[in-house]
Amino acid sequence: MKNKNSVDRVIQIDDIHIGENIAKLRKAKHIKQTDMVARLQLLNVEVSIYSYNRIEKGKQNPTVSLLMCCCLILECDMNLLFEGL
Repeated sequence: MKNKNSVDRVIQIDDIHIGENIAKLRKAKHIKQTDMVARLQLLNVEVSIYSYNRIEKGKQNPTVSLLMCCCLILECDMNLLFEGL
């Protein structure tokens, strides 16, 4: 059962397309990973460079709030993050 403090997560079971798509979009905007993490933190997303790197590699699941803020930073639609799934 979910409590009020739980965070929704998107599960990437054996599928790294979400992270790959974030990385492609980030690189297209010429944003470094450290800058992306800083921008996410400014939007109150609690993520470390280590965790963010693991998300891009598909080894860690992103939160919904992280995905939403990525879309704001990368100026893209959420559907782009899920392409190829």
